[in-house]
Amino acid sequence: MKRALRLVDSITELKPAADAGCLAVSGSHGGISSAHYALAARPLIAVFNDAGVGKDDAGLAALPFLARHGIAACTVAHTSARIGEARSTLEDGVLSHCNAQALALGIAPGQPCGQVIRYLERTGG
Repeated sequence: MKRALRLVDSITELKPAADAGCLAVSGSHGGISSAHYALAARPLIAVFNDAGVGKDDAGLAALPFLARHGIAACTVAHTSARIGEARSTLEDGVLSHCNAQALALGIAPGQPCGQVIRYLERTGG
């Protein structure tokens, strides 16, 4: 099954139902507020920016939250891609953190985001 690629500068642009099962690549931080928008849309995977991780790992809070709901999620390093620019996340981003569901898909920190997304597009996840 071919998965739709959704490049969204803000994760708030995802549409519940319409984007279910998509490959969501965003420019948003990986904080908990972003996680709620991703959960509503239920993509196969949601990619965020780690935004420098932040105090108490706030920039990664989406990962364990989405894991509890069975959604793969990862972040790219803020030093590799522009925050707020999905195209930069896809083309320049290097994965920095992944939840268990992303790891189960064969995704791991250190991989280029674009390479991961092309793989998921080919295989359907």
